[in-house]
Order: sequence, then structure tokens, then C-alpha cells
Amino acid sequence: MGNLLYIIAVVLIIAWLIGWAGFHAGGLIHILLVIAIVAVILRLIQGKKI
Repeated sequence: MGNLLYIIAVVLIIAWLIGWAGFHAGGLIHILLVIAIVAVILRLIQGKKI
């Protein structure tokens, strides 16, 4: 489950970078970035518990 969150976060960050650089899709891209950051933070927190 932890690896899945990490993969989703990486995909969302890449999507945000593409959107920021090329498409300027507005608020949707920034929402994706926030979700990616939350996923990375959850991954770090879960990793410390093990």
C-alpha cells in the first residue's frame, strides 16, 4: 500500500509539472500538487512507524 501511495504521488507531481510548464490548466493542477504532497507526507509518516 505504501508503494502505491508513492507511485501515485510521483505521477501527480509529474502531471503537475507538465501542466505548469505547458498547459496552465488552472486550479486543477495545483489541486493535484497538493494531493501529491499529502501522499508523500503520508508515505514518510507510515515509513517511520515501521
